[in-house]
Amino acid sequence: MHWLTDPGYGPGRLVFQRGLAVTYLVGFVVAANQFRALLGSGGLTPIPAYVRRVPFRLAPSLFQLHYSDRFFATVAWAGAAVAAAVAAGAADVVPLWASMVPWVVLWLLYLSIVNVGQVWYGFGWESLLLEAGFLAVFLGNARTAPPTLVLWLLRWLLFRLEFGAGLIKIRGDRCWRDLTCLYYHHETQPMPNPLSWHFHHLPRPLHRVEVLANHVTQLVVPFGLFAPQPYATVAAAIVIVTQLWLIVSGNFAWLNWITALLAASVVDWRAVARLAHLSIGPSPAVEPPWHQALAVAVTVLVVALSYWPVRNLVSRRQRMNASFNAFHLVGTYGAFGSVSKRRYEVVVEGTDDAEPGPETVWREYEFKGKPGDVHRRPPQVAPYHLRLDWMMWFAALSIGYAEPWFPRFVVNLLANDRATLRLLRHNPFPDAPPACVRARLFRYRFTTRGERRRTGAWWHREPVAEYCPPIRRSGVNRR
Repeated sequence: MHWLTDPGYGPGRLVFQRGLAVTYLVGFVVAANQFRALLGSGGLTPIPAYVRRVPFRLAPSLFQLHYSDRFFATVAWAGAAVAAAVAAGAADVVPLWASMVPWVVLWLLYLSIVNVGQVWYGFGWESLLLEAGFLAVFLGNARTAPPTLVLWLLRWLLFRLEFGAGLIKIRGDRCWRDLTCLYYHHETQPMPNPLSWHFHHLPRPLHRVEVLANHVTQLVVPFGLFAPQPYATVAAAIVIVTQLWLIVSGNFAWLNWITALLAASVVDWRAVARLAHLSIGPSPAVEPPWHQALAVAVTVLVVALSYWPVRNLVSRRQRMNASFNAFHLVGTYGAFGSVSKRRYEVVVEGTDDAEPGPETVWREYEFKGKPGDVHRRPPQVAPYHLRLDWMMWFAALSIGYAEPWFPRFVVNLLANDRATLRLLRHNPFPDAPPACVRARLFRYRFTTRGERRRTGAWWHREPVAEYCPPIRRSGVNRR
């Protein structure tokens, strides 16, 4: 059945699959580098304690069957190795059935990590990577033409991602409706990047145009993804440009990259090549009947599971970034239904004084990504993801976000725990652990252009309140 395949989308599949494999690679490397401090046996929210209270059916994972820090590291680095091989093209030089195996392995290994990742893996881009990775299993390889039904499922995922994000905004914070949210967003987003200060200081009329353009891109353009070519390509191009704009103005892990890759799968690259007077090469062969049957089966599955996200889209109580099953398939997405108007940061400090007083000198712990030192320019982190830094942003919004892990974080600092300190930019107590650790809440804002010229600072900050009172090393029990 030739209508079940579309050879013209081979280049789009290539871009999508190779880019997705690179994203998997980043995700596994992040897991390997950060799990000991966050999820390990001595981590802030240990996996062994989690799997004892959460059954396999609610969180299917290899780590429900066995856990050790060494086993987790093996899984993470194995996933990184498979992802690197796929990104290098290994899946395109083997038979079709064999090309599906690494994609299944990547999905299963990353699902195992996400399902025991707790608060550290509660971000929408985790489910997005899993859902896109699941569909990639059935896209075939360079030896066969892409299955039309799976290509449409990618469009459906992109539609839910963009349209859901647009609805959550227009239904949420009033500033999205009066076009003023970008007066604040670049300053108060979880992790600004090197250009965020400059974006924040763009003229306010331009900010209003940006918000309006965002509404058009997320509430109108997604319908164009289902239009005939070349209109679908135009819609996809608008999405890609918007995502690139977000990439250069903030650090949102791989969210924007996967969104752009999904849009790339919609583009008619053969038409683009003709316009550029380029040659793409011969069309791949039609996929075999067994693979066509799989494409039909996965389409039926996605259609059935779409009931819950569609119901969520039309609901007045729309949820953001929610999964409706333990396999993170056909979820709902969205971000920034509300925008913070002020930025607060938790600043963690330590001292050698066993009995702190007014004259005590406190030394600040610097994080790798989140604001701290006012003279440090916000770094570029994405597509890498600094999970502790992100949760510190939530902790500043409400202490409730920090209750499951922040006390253990302080205990680990008091012990100069190596794994925990590797998540930080530097250790202010390299020779011996601090005697006391405390945390204070500060109000941060970007400096004005004049302040920047006079002081060289990117931020201005003012103390607001005590966040965590001084805790002495002698008064804690690490276990």
